[in-house]
Amino acid sequence: MLHFRVPAPAALALLVFQAVVVVLFIGWHSHITPPTSDSNTAPGGKVHVLLVSSWRSGSSFMGQVFNHHPSVFYLMEPAWHVWGCLQRPGARSLRMAVRDLIHRVFLCDLSVLDAYLPIQHNVSDLFMWSHSQALCSPPACPPPFHSHTTPQITDCAKQCNVAGLERAEAACHTYTHVVLKEVRFFELESLFPLLRDPSINLRILHLVRDPRAVFRSREQAAAALQRDATIVLDGKAASSDTQTRVMQEICRSHIRIYDTAVKKAPDFLQGRYKLVRYEDVVRDPLTEIQRMYDFVGLEMTEALQEWIHNITHGKGKGTPSEAFKITKRNASEVSQAWRTSLTFSKVQQVQEVCRSAMSLLGYRLLNTEAEQKQLDLDLTRVEKYSFTWLTSKSPKD
Repeated sequence: MLHFRVPAPAALALLVFQAVVVVLFIGWHSHITPPTSDSNTAPGGKVHVLLVSSWRSGSSFMGQVFNHHPSVFYLMEPAWHVWGCLQRPGARSLRMAVRDLIHRVFLCDLSVLDAYLPIQHNVSDLFMWSHSQALCSPPACPPPFHSHTTPQITDCAKQCNVAGLERAEAACHTYTHVVLKEVRFFELESLFPLLRDPSINLRILHLVRDPRAVFRSREQAAAALQRDATIVLDGKAASSDTQTRVMQEICRSHIRIYDTAVKKAPDFLQGRYKLVRYEDVVRDPLTEIQRMYDFVGLEMTEALQEWIHNITHGKGKGTPSEAFKITKRNASEVSQAWRTSLTFSKVQQVQEVCRSAMSLLGYRLLNTEAEQKQLDLDLTRVEKYSFTWLTSKSPKD
């Protein structure tokens, strides 16, 4: 029998080469093979809902529509932490970090937030945490809160500010729906891995609002939105036309998202996207919210019907100091407030940069100041307005 003596350096190099091959193979195999273990599949038919919108578009209100449902674990803008910590100019450069954070939160893995929180953190370090009913109720919040009561924000801040996120993470697993509200997605392509992931049963609600109303609301809350505006504009926000340029980016994002989801939808996105106009919701809240609940598989309750009616039929008008608060307002009047408070010259500026998006989303352009002040002139009932799915595609599409 022949014997070969392999020099020690060569043997070591061979072992290293074998180890590298094994690691690469495992990484390649895990990349192309979907996870199959029970821990990585959506347990019990859990549904994951991403409410995509832009600042000052009614997204906080819409988030509360889901937050008040007893089957929902809701968090408001967890990606706020990404934009606040990384401080890199440009929303595009941050989109993958935002996507990865959203992915883990959907799976109730809140440890992903550790990278953005103080080393010794409490649940109160989460953005707008006390606005989440799930974080203010058992098991996330210890007694004396009880499941049959509706916790108030001030009481929650005092009673539920526990150390760490372990209780919140455990609570997340007990709900049938995880709903996240985000204003930091400007396209859908970065979400494709989530839509393909068998452990995520994702539904996307895309909330839009008349750009002229958004512009007016942004003007009122300009100071609170300055940091985000800087990121949207790649670090170039300090100019006289900042708000107009931000609106242009927002309107472009609506077109990109709509085109991807409806006109050019890949198979895995079919039936998992719904476009909602804020004006339609405030015109007929119960009907439109019922449609959203049906889309994500939630049941309407009498308590929710009462809450929806009360929150949309109040007397309040909203103020700049209430930029991120949900108060009882006459929602229909609030949605029209821009028509009496925004100058026609600014209306023209917004229409100029958002013309294509307004046409796509069904918002009527104004030609004169007189039309703007004519409040009985409906600017949303446009004959061409249609958000139906394409029923077929030609081979050339």
